[in-house]
Amino acid sequence: MITQSAPTPARRPKTRFDDGPYLPLVLGTISVVLCLLVWQLAVSWIGVPHYVLPEPLGVFHALVDGLSGSVSDRGSFWYHLLDTFKTTAFGFLIGSAIGIALAALMSQSVYFHGIVFPYVVVLQSLPKIAIAPLFIIWFGYQIESKIAMAATLTVFPVLLNSLQGLTTTDSDRLEVMMALKATRWQTFWHVKLPSALPLIFAGLNLGIVYAQLGAIVAEFVGAQKGMGVMMLQLQSVSDTAGVFAVLVVLATTGYLLITLMRTIHRHVIFWENTASKSKTQSG
Repeated sequence: MITQSAPTPARRPKTRFDDGPYLPLVLGTISVVLCLLVWQLAVSWIGVPHYVLPEPLGVFHALVDGLSGSVSDRGSFWYHLLDTFKTTAFGFLIGSAIGIALAALMSQSVYFHGIVFPYVVVLQSLPKIAIAPLFIIWFGYQIESKIAMAATLTVFPVLLNSLQGLTTTDSDRLEVMMALKATRWQTFWHVKLPSALPLIFAGLNLGIVYAQLGAIVAEFVGAQKGMGVMMLQLQSVSDTAGVFAVLVVLATTGYLLITLMRTIHRHVIFWENTASKSKTQSG
């Protein structure tokens, strides 16, 4: 008896709208517009005071006013944003370098891991805002204390993710390197580090966000300029719309920094894109 199998349904051909960035962009735009409409209607109908929750239009005007000044104008957002950005960049670079270096040494030496890891756990469990006053005592109210705070918050996610990646290398690859009589550091550079890059970049994506957070926290505790200082000044005069405008600037800056890190991620770990494309085509 010959049976016929049911015909497989024809797949809808994928379009550029499905694979490209258009769908997330459209959905994101729609969600933002709906959120602003709900916000505007809630403020208008409920009658919330502007110093409690300003209207989106008021936030927009405060944003335009803050961005209309020059970099040398102490009242403009650009003046403070530049300092916060420098703090974030230097703190991220220093914290990432320390985190990756410690993870490499801890993955290569059991003794070093046993000595350093308890300190990592203790420092990670401390509330970071409690360390900020110490940095001000040690480094003063200049940018150095803010960089130290940003680097401190960056170290831990980069360190822990890098250590996880370096200690979970495929055993088959390690056995091949042992058969080739490779040294410990040759195995590290040619096998462990390339295999750990996805997790290292996962830590870097978190680290860039924590670096900006550390900069803002340090500016709240004590600083002469920065977006955190700008927020405190606007809060002192009950300019809630200005505070929301600063938050918009910080959110946009954070988004751009994460986008930059993801772009670097795609270019450095290019074989991930090749593997995903081959799986998609085979599927």
